[in-house]
Amino acid sequence: MPNCLTLKKSNCKNCYKCIRHCPVKAIRFSGNQAHIIGNECILCGQCFVVCPQNAKEIVDETEKVKVLLQSGDPVIVSLAPSFVANYDGTGINSMRKALKKLGFYDVEETAIGATIVKTEYERMIKEDERDLIISSCCHSINLLIQKHYPAALPYLADIMSPMQAHCTDIKKRYKNAKTVFIGPCVAKKDEAEHYEGIVDAVLTFEELTQWLKAENIEIESETDNDVCSRARFFPTTGGILKTMAQENTGYTYLAIDGVENCIAALKDIESGKIHNCFIEMSACVGSCSGGPVMEKYHRTAAVKDYITIANYAGPKDFEISQPAAKDLKKNFEFIEQRLPQPSESEINAVLRQMGKFKPSQELNCGSCGYNTCREKAAAIIQGKAEISMCLPFLKDKAESFSDTVVNNSPNGLIVLNEQLEVQQINKAAKEIMNIRYDSDVLGTQVIRILDPAPFMKVRDTGRGIHNERVYLAEYKRYVEQTIVYDRDSRMLVGIMRDVTDEQYEREKKEDISKQTVEVADKVVEKQMRIVQEIASLLGETAAETKIALSKLKESITDE
Repeated sequence: MPNCLTLKKSNCKNCYKCIRHCPVKAIRFSGNQAHIIGNECILCGQCFVVCPQNAKEIVDETEKVKVLLQSGDPVIVSLAPSFVANYDGTGINSMRKALKKLGFYDVEETAIGATIVKTEYERMIKEDERDLIISSCCHSINLLIQKHYPAALPYLADIMSPMQAHCTDIKKRYKNAKTVFIGPCVAKKDEAEHYEGIVDAVLTFEELTQWLKAENIEIESETDNDVCSRARFFPTTGGILKTMAQENTGYTYLAIDGVENCIAALKDIESGKIHNCFIEMSACVGSCSGGPVMEKYHRTAAVKDYITIANYAGPKDFEISQPAAKDLKKNFEFIEQRLPQPSESEINAVLRQMGKFKPSQELNCGSCGYNTCREKAAAIIQGKAEISMCLPFLKDKAESFSDTVVNNSPNGLIVLNEQLEVQQINKAAKEIMNIRYDSDVLGTQVIRILDPAPFMKVRDTGRGIHNERVYLAEYKRYVEQTIVYDRDSRMLVGIMRDVTDEQYEREKKEDISKQTVEVADKVVEKQMRIVQEIASLLGETAAETKIALSKLKESITDE
């Protein structure tokens, strides 16, 4: 990972927004966490800008600068010319006054170094007879060429950036001076670290703002201007060209901003389609005034910022002492990428794992962050991506699983939205309601097939209905109906268990029981009559016997 960028893993929510916006796909995912690939990253800062959870952090060098201030050596600021856009209503004098309160020895404009650089560009065009020249002011563009388009390296202007040229100049003029660059670019931190001994520390505008706020220092308004400040145009698109004398009519002078546009141009350069050009390239749309560390409220103020910078720039160049060309030389080496390119068979094997067996299934939707499914498959092989990042694949897999469960459930299932429109219906529910095709009811009001009243009651009260036995007269079906409301998805789910056979069986048993009771009653009644008749007969017999015995007794007594 680049030393100037850190990642708060606890904040990374696996949203893939960073990889979708990374122009060179220099982010890999492992364990549902994003990781920056150092030897591929060009430090454009887009992942920092777009991260919704602020998981990407730029390493703060404020404490490092405070240590420099305590060293006793003069610490001088090289202030990027885009400061006038970031700090409304200011100028170099008001910025100098505020920064001196922090302990800095002096503050100068990086535009001084820009004047040195543009003068060297003019000399190169005039004297070196180069076919193509690509400006080297933007460190992100330099990294883009060094890491991803090495065939264009011979065309990259081999001279210092304005930051480096200015800080080198400062150290020549001030003995034992330490230099601190302040600007809107994260890549400058890497440039300062890689090319040691020129820039001692780099602060972003946000870091400076926080420091000033902590010290209760306010930047005063300023209206003064300087006519000798044409290089203040540098942080705008085409700003380098505006400062240059374009005397060589055999050259085409072209300004390109945005990494995607620069990549397109570099591809054309590598294929040999472009000649006799001076190309100003900036990674950020709007150039440095659209930098990733311009404070956030400026990221949507491109026109206003351009006008502010243009109004602050003068018509003449800074008065400088131009160094010799050899003193401005800078070497750009090829930075090798270590990840091998996978073979076609390996890519096809991964595509099959993603459920893509033919080109028509390769949607190239870009939801995973890669432009095509094949790029994504290659990234999986390289360990940069995971199959689960393919949202259509996950959706199909989840739907396939849920459909299998739902459609094989013996219970009827119907899902409605809050407008009581049918969103899903399973096979069992269609059988209960004699529906042939899903399309016959999907998207229509539930009133077409069921009584909406219980669904409305559950929706409005939030209280579910559980195992309520209902007779669906239209379908001559008995069901046990459960209706629940899912607040998260704002959906109503109705579950119907067909109990028609149970009901009929119950009614049959009830009829049998009724008949049995009736028969039993009749038997009992008949038995009671018989008993009564027997009792009556027994009673008559007993009486007759009693009389006979009495008479017999009397007869015996008389004798």
